[in-house]
Amino acid sequence: MVVAALLFAQMGVFVKLGSATLSSVELVFWRSLFGVVLIGVPALARRQRFATPNWPVHLRRGVVAYCALLGYFYAIVHLPLSTAVTLNYTSPMFLALLSVLLLRERLRAGALVALAAGFAGVVLLLRPTLAADAWLAGVLGLSSGLLAGWSYLQVRELGRRGEPEWRVVFFFALVSTIGGALMISLTGDWQMPDRDAWLAIAGVGLTATLAQLAMTRAYKVGSKLFAANLSYLTVVFSTLLGVGLWGEPLPVSSIAAIVLIVVSGIVAGRR
Repeated sequence: MVVAALLFAQMGVFVKLGSATLSSVELVFWRSLFGVVLIGVPALARRQRFATPNWPVHLRRGVVAYCALLGYFYAIVHLPLSTAVTLNYTSPMFLALLSVLLLRERLRAGALVALAAGFAGVVLLLRPTLAADAWLAGVLGLSSGLLAGWSYLQVRELGRRGEPEWRVVFFFALVSTIGGALMISLTGDWQMPDRDAWLAIAGVGLTATLAQLAMTRAYKVGSKLFAANLSYLTVVFSTLLGVGLWGEPLPVSSIAAIVLIVVSGIVAGRR
């Protein structure tokens, strides 16, 4: 999981680098197309079944996850890397909240306190963002956490229905590729990538795919709870990369907010 966390952080770096010439929509399109090829081609070679009776759930999950990815990439492009990644990693908090609202699950008192502290951390983290007129990126970054939490509920449902992991990831990538292509065609926001953009696209696709494989391996062979806690190292690695590569400011208030959100997510994940 440490390897997966580092790779996810590096993906954020490549997204920022690619944004010099590509829009966030184009980056989502290329990242998703990369996933379709890397997952779909081996599945075809092994003659695995793509047909499924659960396609409505796959479609719903794919649309929600695509919107989450689009908001996340937009936030990475327009916010400090540490801020964007931390906002996306509010997903366990939203997952816990949605489990209460939609599934009528009950939370322990400690989890409720952690959620309150986590959302206080969100307010603390967003204050300088809103003051700097980057409110849209902040809202979309936070929305990516909400939508990712909702997406995880649907992944649970697909798991209960016996859907294999590869098909869940493949249909997400396929829906995101189609969604990205539609948005590009509607907005006319398209340009042929240059050499540097192709390198960034390859970096995004490769790190995202390897991170997904490493994360899946971690959850299969180790403690799921321990792996989930280690996944927050992505926030730490992203913070270090943002400071080291771009000299992004890291005031005490941001450090406190990040700690609140990470601790809240860990506690909420144990609900």
